[in-house]
Amino acid sequence: MTATPLRTLDVVAIVAYLLAMAGMGLYFARRNTTTAEYFVGNRSFRGWVIGLSMVGTTISSVTFLAFPADAFSADWRNLVQNLTLPFVAIIAVIYFVPLLRRDDMISAFQYLEMRFGAIARLYGVASFLIIQLIRLARILFLVSLPVALLTGAPLWSVILCTGIFIAFYTIAGGIEAVIWTDVVQTIVLLLAGMMSIGYVVWQLPGGFSEVVAVGRADHKFDMGIEDPAPESPTEPNAVTDEQQDLRARISEVLSRKTLTIVILLGILEWLTTYCCDQTVVQRYAAAKSMREARKATILFSVMALPTWILFFFVGTCLYAFYQAFPDPQVVELQQSQVDAVFPHFILTQIPAGLGGLVIAGVLAAAMSSLDSSINSIATVTVVDILKPFVRPGRSDKYYLVAARIIALFAAMVMIGGAIALIEIPFKNINTLTWIVSSVFGGCLVGLFMLGFFTTRVDYRCVVAALIPGILLNVYLALNISGRLPEFLQIDIHEYWVGIIVNVVFVVVALGISLFPRTSTKDLRGLTVWTRAKAD
Repeated sequence: MTATPLRTLDVVAIVAYLLAMAGMGLYFARRNTTTAEYFVGNRSFRGWVIGLSMVGTTISSVTFLAFPADAFSADWRNLVQNLTLPFVAIIAVIYFVPLLRRDDMISAFQYLEMRFGAIARLYGVASFLIIQLIRLARILFLVSLPVALLTGAPLWSVILCTGIFIAFYTIAGGIEAVIWTDVVQTIVLLLAGMMSIGYVVWQLPGGFSEVVAVGRADHKFDMGIEDPAPESPTEPNAVTDEQQDLRARISEVLSRKTLTIVILLGILEWLTTYCCDQTVVQRYAAAKSMREARKATILFSVMALPTWILFFFVGTCLYAFYQAFPDPQVVELQQSQVDAVFPHFILTQIPAGLGGLVIAGVLAAAMSSLDSSINSIATVTVVDILKPFVRPGRSDKYYLVAARIIALFAAMVMIGGAIALIEIPFKNINTLTWIVSSVFGGCLVGLFMLGFFTTRVDYRCVVAALIPGILLNVYLALNISGRLPEFLQIDIHEYWVGIIVNVVFVVVALGISLFPRTSTKDLRGLTVWTRAKAD
């Protein structure tokens, strides 16, 4: 694809947006004189502010570009797992928020030590940090691809400039800059999506009705996600042994992508978000009160699903538009880089100035995810490692300086990692990301669920259960990626890995808890059965 030069008004809109974000970072930098201000903004935020920032953090540039691309090239099937969000949100509002928003807590992993001891805390911290560092590099790399493709700038320079800018306002402004810029970025990305839809509807002769008609005719609104079932053997000598039949049925269930597994995966992912993701838990802590934290969670849950639907509909609109007005470059992009169809539409169809605002939406989606991750990495490293284990008893100013240095280091890893990904084939990037996330985050949801919903499971149970859980996790991840000898491989869909690992971990821990305990621990306020009444 030939680079599409940015128009003058587009550049003006993008620069104005970036200057506004930088100004907010500098403004809040003057107010960060303590770690309480830098990490949780003195716990002063209203629920609506936190809720909007959670929407921006969750909707990364990958979503902003990938969802329209999915709807354009296929249909709405990738929306299905996100439909589980409202159900998990109810559980989070009732149970998770009261247990994780405590006056003596900033990090989600502080809870794990209170409940299960230091080993559980350090396992959670290590898992979170490794996953977030990989995520930082991947998101920065992915958002830089279409920008470099459309402008003709070298990919490494786009990565470097974007990364430095995000690092600047995040390191300077702390959580206040992160949350307030996320609010602005959420509004920008929503406006970008709505303007794109409005422009397509205005241009098409049949307007909105034409989009719906074309989408229905070509099955663009379909959500069918099941892989076809393998054919049953029809030969007269087909194996009918009961054990073989059972094995075949289990293999069929585990190897196929079905509606059941997609729903289970969605539940697992949203449980992870609401209780294991420090970028979310830190916002519980930053809320003014328990009531405001719950309001934020409700607002996020109410807004997230319509936002995803909005961007899937953007993709359907693009499909209808290019059916009416064919473009050879779009045909080429559909074969090579479908994620670039939306940016191409922005720069070639949307009027100058408005197109720049939509591109700012692409950047906003990335920035709102990356700034939150950088700040949460600094928070977790100081609160969960430096303060209790490495440098205890130092002054608050020492920890504040350390937090900024750690945030700078995270930004450097983000930029260096994204540049390194240039040399890795795109398919291998996704495989690498999945393996790292799977191996290091495998038992985390089960760990929090045992903490919240059981009283018999203690530190000895979870430490013992982590061993088979992690080993199983590594085996399944290597199996899925094809890195095992053939005789050790099993036919299983990758969506099952996290589900199976967490179930095995929980079952083993529950089994060990049946044996007599050697000690008892005060669990007041640490489980749903023993917590004090929330404010």
